[in-house]
Amino acid sequence: MEHTYKYAWIIPLLPLPVTMLIGFGLLLIPTATKNIRRMWAFPNVLMLSIAMAFSVNLSIQQINGNSIYQYLWSWTVNNDFSLEFGHLIDPLTSIMSILITTVGIMVLIYSDNYMSHDQGYLRFFAYMSFFNTSMLGLVTSSNLIQIYIFWELVGMCSYLLIGFWFTRPIAASACQKAFVTNRIGDFGLLLGILGLYWITGSLEFRDLFKIVNNLVQNNGVDSLFATLCASFLFLGAVAKSAQFPLHIWLPDAMEGPTPISALIHAATMVAAGIFLVARLLPLFIVIPSIMNIISLIGVITVLLGATLALAQRDIKRSLAYSTMSQLGYIMLALGIGSYRAALFHLITHAYSKALLFLGSGSIIHSMEPIVGYSPEKSQNMVLMGGLAKYVPITRITFLLGTLSLCGIPPLACFWSKDEILNDSWLYSPTFAIIGSFTAGLTAFYMFRMYLLTFDGHLRIHFQNYSSTKSSSFYSISLWGKKVPKAANRNLLLSTMNTNNKVSFFSKNTYKIDDNTRKRIRYFSTYFRNKYTYTYPHESDNTMLFPLLILVLFTLFIGAIGINFDRGVMYFDLLSKWLTPSTNFFHPNLNDSSDWYDFLENAVFSVSIALFGLFIASIFYGSVYSSLQNLDLVNLFVKRVPKRILLDQVKNVIYNWSYNRGYIDIFYTRIFTVGIRRLAERIQFFDRYIIDGIINGVGVASFFIGEGVKYMGGGRVSSYLFLYLSYVSIFLLVLLFYYKFSN
Repeated sequence: MEHTYKYAWIIPLLPLPVTMLIGFGLLLIPTATKNIRRMWAFPNVLMLSIAMAFSVNLSIQQINGNSIYQYLWSWTVNNDFSLEFGHLIDPLTSIMSILITTVGIMVLIYSDNYMSHDQGYLRFFAYMSFFNTSMLGLVTSSNLIQIYIFWELVGMCSYLLIGFWFTRPIAASACQKAFVTNRIGDFGLLLGILGLYWITGSLEFRDLFKIVNNLVQNNGVDSLFATLCASFLFLGAVAKSAQFPLHIWLPDAMEGPTPISALIHAATMVAAGIFLVARLLPLFIVIPSIMNIISLIGVITVLLGATLALAQRDIKRSLAYSTMSQLGYIMLALGIGSYRAALFHLITHAYSKALLFLGSGSIIHSMEPIVGYSPEKSQNMVLMGGLAKYVPITRITFLLGTLSLCGIPPLACFWSKDEILNDSWLYSPTFAIIGSFTAGLTAFYMFRMYLLTFDGHLRIHFQNYSSTKSSSFYSISLWGKKVPKAANRNLLLSTMNTNNKVSFFSKNTYKIDDNTRKRIRYFSTYFRNKYTYTYPHESDNTMLFPLLILVLFTLFIGAIGINFDRGVMYFDLLSKWLTPSTNFFHPNLNDSSDWYDFLENAVFSVSIALFGLFIASIFYGSVYSSLQNLDLVNLFVKRVPKRILLDQVKNVIYNWSYNRGYIDIFYTRIFTVGIRRLAERIQFFDRYIIDGIINGVGVASFFIGEGVKYMGGGRVSSYLFLYLSYVSIFLLVLLFYYKFSN
């Protein structure tokens, strides 16, 4: 076993060669590399699959042996300073490694088809491989400096992936926003690392936890300074996991390709902040004030994310706010010391949310040929509806992911969310009430999303969308270029002609080269027997396969956390998996409960979820889904008695949600505009006051010098006359001063 653990460092390095090969290929032999571009997906999937096999093997050995292994080697050694790099294999590492690799494999397989028509296909896979390397390096790190290095690499990869379609100004702005917002958290993380090193003289986790624990218990460190350092560390997690108030980058990050949203914003990057808090929980748990801050930020994020998702029209932004809210649940669980429930929900949410994001990509993929190549239209749920009969497999998988996130048994998120709510009741009834209320909101906005997308009829202005056309090998994902307006105009005219013949591609649409067309035809022949599409149409098998695999995880992954032993079963695999964590601290691993307690708690939580589903079905059911122009405010008004106060409340809630809680506007006015105006005032003061005084002294000295130069004639009598004149004037001024002062 120790021999296997010793070579665990290979896990984060496995995806790296693919990135290097693609990069060198594009630099040295670009033509040959591009000609076989579709072949690069295979080594990506292969190397990540090997990493997954290593991770699963280590996890099995860990469950059987209940051990934690750390391997270190010296990087630099000095008299007063030594830095060691290595890897730490514990339950948290193995859980995160399995999540990253399994979800990553599904996303890579999905991306091969989703990005096949994009000119940045190779660049996309190079970024993805490097991102997987960075994330795996982060979760296997054995000290804070190593975590910080990979932390920054993850941030860099997210910047590149969010701004993948950088020719679109909105995407370029989104990646800059994500980068700047995360720099705030990263700076706090760096300050926290330096502060802890100053206190303890160590960066290794085991030494760090022991030293801080002894110092706090023996009053060997100022409590305020220790809390400040811990708060700076937590600030890094707040930014990376999109917690309030640094959550503003997450919805804008949806401008990247949908597979990126599934990978980064479901199971990996946003989970990095959760991982950091879970890794440092033995340190935080001895500082009660920081635990209170963590739980408070978590519960605020839970409620805020749910309210902001209520009225969003973009399907990916709605899922982004859902991610923010669910990560708030995990942060709340960590803040109240419920370590097991937090990691349990991290697992279940990762697979369910990855399923939903990939499902949304399948929906967008089916809508593009109808509404054009605009994300504002293809991702707008108001233009959707009635897709159930056109994308049946996507619809079933999306429904299961929705019900899981709503907390409907026996799907995955039911078990973990219910456990968090139960632990919240024991810690703080206020937090539990907010969490339970948010569970109802989650059911409401998730089922609203499902109904707006699949229920009723297609809400677009032209309805001749069901004709069949030969498969075309035109690019349908050329986000890097704009389709000419003439193409959209021809598209609209062709769909409204009297002959009911639909032509979804005009002559002005960009084509891809012949070699790529041949390769795509080869892959299409392998995976499809018919070269016909119906618009909207179901995605290809290479996109549906990951959805079906993730459905299996969504259905059965919750079984690892079942922990009741009276009656039928005892299968608490998760608690056994997490047992080695008690070597560092004693988190809440939840004793097994009987059927009665479990059913009593489950009935309450499921009732709240069903109530949210019921309200969503009333507001967004098929009766109103056929409206051509869906006005969500009027939709609320028509469903209830027209009371002035109630209407105002609905309008306030809708405006709050649709405008993102006015938080972005507040930040823009206070920070962006305010700092810019302050900078302009400072620049004016510096240029005209500070520089003015200095330049004025210089100019005055110049003119005085010039004047004095012409006054000097070389005669001593003249100099004595001037001297006596100045002395006389000075004495007269002094005399008048004393006279009038008395």
